[in-house]
Amino acid sequence: MTGRPRGSRVGRVYATLITAAALWGLLAGLLVPRAAYRLSVEPGEPWRAACAAGHPFAGPGRGWLGGARCAACAACAVTVPAGAGSGGRTGDRTEDLAPSPGVPTVTALSCAALAAATGFRPELAVWLLFTPVAVLLAVVDRRVHRLPDHLTLPLAAAVTVLLGAAALVPAHTGSWSTALLGGLLLGGFYFVLFLINPDGMGFGDVKLALSLGVVLGWYGWGILFAGAFGGLLFGAVYGMSLVLARRASRKAAIPFGPFMVAGALVGLLAGGLTV
Repeated sequence: MTGRPRGSRVGRVYATLITAAALWGLLAGLLVPRAAYRLSVEPGEPWRAACAAGHPFAGPGRGWLGGARCAACAACAVTVPAGAGSGGRTGDRTEDLAPSPGVPTVTALSCAALAAATGFRPELAVWLLFTPVAVLLAVVDRRVHRLPDHLTLPLAAAVTVLLGAAALVPAHTGSWSTALLGGLLLGGFYFVLFLINPDGMGFGDVKLALSLGVVLGWYGWGILFAGAFGGLLFGAVYGMSLVLARRASRKAAIPFGPFMVAGALVGLLAGGLTV
């Protein structure tokens, strides 16, 4: 059972599902830049509570939920240099909060593609909740080479519980037990990589691997290995391109989270289409 409907009438319903998933991804993606800005700090520093101009973030979720620009800056069209303004910290960049179509577009396309591959299976709800958080982690890691525990550990727990609930629905096509083992296996694999080369592989990558292993393991060992290998391959190609372009040395550390997330999304698409 694929969960993908057939026929013209059900085809329209299927198209509606994909459109709804894309809209969800777009709306969720619009919330990512602010959260990424607040989380993109060095270890030991508190999360940002104000924009680069010094305006405190306010609104739903104690200021975590909202558009890219803070309300005060949007109202007066404030633009300040990096680290300047009343209360801005060194390294705070107004361009990190500037409206940009990139992140919402990626999130929307990812959600739409997952809906197209998964169809009406119950695990689609898990993928749609997982994707914006995964994109947020990728953005933060790209900026500061950090994957916050406040996101990685709750994400691993959430996908485990939610897939456990999806396993109770008759229409599911995955395995919760394999998902659990997949999380342990991929987390253990990245832990070994961390022990071998702690300068090149952060412990945050190990924690992210737990949730990625769970979601990939849902569709079986083949998808788990494909998604994990995809992340390693993407990261290796990126690192090699930097070396060839003489923009980094062979021992330079790169943010690996975005490539892990990309590999996992490719794996989920393959799993939804083939299982």
